[in-house]
Amino acid sequence: MSAAEAGGVFHRARGRTLDAFSAEKEREWKGPFYFIQGTDPQFGLMKAWSIGDCDNSGDEWGQEVRLTEQAVQAVNKLNPKPRFFVLCGDLIHAMPGMPWRKEQTADLQRVLRDVDSEIPLVLVSGNHDTWGDDYFSFWVGGVLFLVLNSQFLYNCSGCPALKQAQDAWLDQQLRLAEQHRCRHAVVFQHIPLFLQSIDEDDNYFNLTRAIRRELADKFARAARESPKRAHQGRGYGPRGRTVTAETEKDGQMAPSEQWEVPVPEDGGQQGILPTRCHVICR
Repeated sequence: MSAAEAGGVFHRARGRTLDAFSAEKEREWKGPFYFIQGTDPQFGLMKAWSIGDCDNSGDEWGQEVRLTEQAVQAVNKLNPKPRFFVLCGDLIHAMPGMPWRKEQTADLQRVLRDVDSEIPLVLVSGNHDTWGDDYFSFWVGGVLFLVLNSQFLYNCSGCPALKQAQDAWLDQQLRLAEQHRCRHAVVFQHIPLFLQSIDEDDNYFNLTRAIRRELADKFARAARESPKRAHQGRGYGPRGRTVTAETEKDGQMAPSEQWEVPVPEDGGQQGILPTRCHVICR
């Protein structure tokens, strides 16, 4: 989604950061908080998926509108309020140049405009849309949040220099997390590293083994230098609702029974928590 398409509804990341939060005010840990993560409202997908033509269909999205309205209403009722509401990519289904993109964008704006003004929206790049910078970071409550463009990780054959730039930026951000001794760093991206296991076969819905191991090792190294442990968060969406976690300890991935990985009340263990969205159709 281009800046012109999205108008003034969303906070746009510029200069690799998000203007919704002041880094100077938010770098200090002040206690526990929470945020809401969603993914793939993807207006136009459900009909296209149901008839098996995701490339050319998508002329109806009333069901997606109703579901997103329900999500917005639920978020607005929360008390205390979440610090932000992050959507991890694919806000609409129509690609640039496809029919219905303008209409889907207008309806998305209309629905998301009802999000409580005190709950900033954070938008992650999907493979259907990007709003503002495609990768960026921001601080909230002493936690460093990193947003990646997972398309570079999935296939950078046409833009290797762009992937290299994001890789260098990520390394710099992880060093920054260490320098500031932030209690946690959380990573958002659209395409998940894996669905069930870090050693699973490559498929359409995950990143390749080489890339996922490279990233997992990078996060684990950053956590060891903390020197604490790293966590791998795993979620299912938009239709699945379960969330589990895997913990990296002594170089091995071990399953956890947690439904979610909260920010502990006392700040807890320092580590890297990569949070991705597992989607049915990217």
